Parts: sequence; structure tokens; C-alpha cells
Amino acid sequence: MTQIKLFIVLLFLGLGSQNSFSQNYKFKTSGFSVLEKNEKGKWGKWSDLELVNILVSLDTNKSRIVVYSQIIQLFEIVVYQPIEENDTDIVYSFTCKDNNGEDCTLSIITRKKQGNRKQLYISYDNRIIVYNIFNM
Repeated sequence: MTQIKLFIVLLFLGLGSQNSFSQNYKFKTSGFSVLEKNEKGKWGKWSDLELVNILVSLDTNKSRIVVYSQIIQLFEIVVYQPIEENDTDIVYSFTCKDNNGEDCTLSIITRKKQGNRKQLYISYDNRIIVYNIFNM
């Protein structure tokens, strides 16, 4: 009987601690811009900032990032890259595959000298999308 009680206690402790390691972060966007390479492979100019109000979810339990735009963008996290920090920025980067199977890197950057403003960069070989984001 004592062994059964011990097993039940350990089971609940194990299940409880499993949830404490996974987290779900939610952000809202306030605007986005796009940068693309031209036919010669040179980066062009950033597009004008467009105001948007959409949800972004980072779910470490499911290893994915979802941008709930008009067409939902789903990114499967393949590698959690080391955090980079310098005098101006804190960068959390993720190597991902999008819902089309294309490789990309997502980076959540906190701009320390800009009031801790946050941005989400979605970087492909030929284009970069940036969203201004804030915590919900």
C-alpha cells in the first residue's frame, strides 16, 4: 500500500514538473516591413511599415512559432540557438522550417537602448520580414 502511495505521489510530481519546463509566449504585432533581394542578389530597401494587429505565439512545448496573419504562418523549431547579448540587443534565435518546408531563421530581438522594444525577424535566403511586437 505504501508503494502505491509513493508511486502516485511520484507520478503527480513528474507530471507537474514536466509542465513547468515548457512555456507559451504570446505577442501582438503593431507593424511589419519586408526586405527582398533583387534579381542581382542585392538587398533592396525595406518596405514602408504597415500597421497590423495580429497574434504571434511561441510554444516551447510544441517547438513551434505561429504568426496568425491572414494566411497562418507556422514555423517548426528545429534548433534553439544560443542567446546572444551585447550592449544594444538581446537576441533569441531559432532555426525553423515553415509550413512549406522552407528553411528560415526566426529571431526575437529586444532593443535595449530603445525602451526594450521587441521585434520578430523572419529571415529567408531572399527575403526578411520584420514585425514590431509586444508582450501580451
